[in-house]
Amino acid sequence: MELPRTVNMDDENLQNAFGAPGSAARWTPSTKIGLGTAYHTSCRLWFTLSHGIVDEIYYPTIDQPNTRDFQLLITDGETFCHEEKRHLTHEVDYPEKDALYYRLTNTAPDGRYRIIKYVLTDPHRSVLLTLVKLEVLDESLRGKLKLYALLAPHLDGRGADNSAWVCEFAGRKIFHAQRENTHLSLGCTPDFTRRSVGFVGASDGWQDLMKNFRMTWEFTAAEKGNLALIAKLDSSVDEWTLGVALGASAQSAATELLQSFASSWDEHRDGYMRQWSRAATQDKYDLSPHTTDGGSIARLSRSILLAHEDKLFQGALIASLSIPWGEARGDEELGGYHLVWTRDMVQSATALLATGQRHTPLRALIWLACIQKKDGSFPQNSYIDGSAYWQGLQLDEIAAPMLL
Repeated sequence: MELPRTVNMDDENLQNAFGAPGSAARWTPSTKIGLGTAYHTSCRLWFTLSHGIVDEIYYPTIDQPNTRDFQLLITDGETFCHEEKRHLTHEVDYPEKDALYYRLTNTAPDGRYRIIKYVLTDPHRSVLLTLVKLEVLDESLRGKLKLYALLAPHLDGRGADNSAWVCEFAGRKIFHAQRENTHLSLGCTPDFTRRSVGFVGASDGWQDLMKNFRMTWEFTAAEKGNLALIAKLDSSVDEWTLGVALGASAQSAATELLQSFASSWDEHRDGYMRQWSRAATQDKYDLSPHTTDGGSIARLSRSILLAHEDKLFQGALIASLSIPWGEARGDEELGGYHLVWTRDMVQSATALLATGQRHTPLRALIWLACIQKKDGSFPQNSYIDGSAYWQGLQLDEIAAPMLL
């Protein structure tokens, strides 16, 4: 068995990507259409969705994003290359009650094909899983379409100084990306058929495919920059499972990825649903008879509030899994909503109380009691470990804890 990082830096056959360190890193807009995580605390990974794709993946705490976006490029190899988030039309729906489980349907602008993706996390591991299905609606495209997975790592909350390598682990073709003590593994079942790493704006796969409609670069290493990883999906099938695992070492991330791949999609889905069913609304708080959508939005909203609690610093409910004006913000301007805002946290806890959920509000109350100042006030916002982010006060922040 080889370690994930198997590249020999002295190997004369090593293909280093050009254009270091790449363009300035930016994040994604806050216009999210979904977010999710397993209900169990053993999975310490969260994801967000917008424009039909996965955006940020958070790990090991709810305030640390590690990716910018994760999407597909689709090409016929000759006349076009479509970028999933920009060129396709998007629909999102929720196949199951009481769970943050999503089906994304992305359709070509001319209606000739569509991509259907199901998104969840491993119920017990820090692994994002996406089931991808291709439906060809125009027979002239059958057998011609090629799909490529494109991922931009922003490990440890930073787009700069990321490094990545093409590698093998237990005979599987995967990627290893790293920044300081945060490690990422990207793989697919069945295995990728071609892979490359590159610097954004210069040698990344987006540049390659948009220009050539096919993959002409196969760089095996890119270090210390703003990166993108690209891989070709096996064209002999029309269904794939993509996995992104995060860990404190290369070995742990790769191992968790392959452990997730060892179980079927149905097993992961059923376990994910069972976990979220434990948090289902009690019958006496069920709003279904009083709504026009069978209580769907109410259940979804409740689950989203529950998902905003950190799993290490329990009781810490952040304001939002988004980066305000992220498309215009770089590494030094992350801040914003990845904090516990006293006002927002109290409103979230109160809303959960109104649905009959008591455990999370109790943990939130204890968390607040631990950070309360001697004069009875609270910081406007705090890091999830309880340390104050901004010492100033606003009247709504002073008044909000009284609601509890």
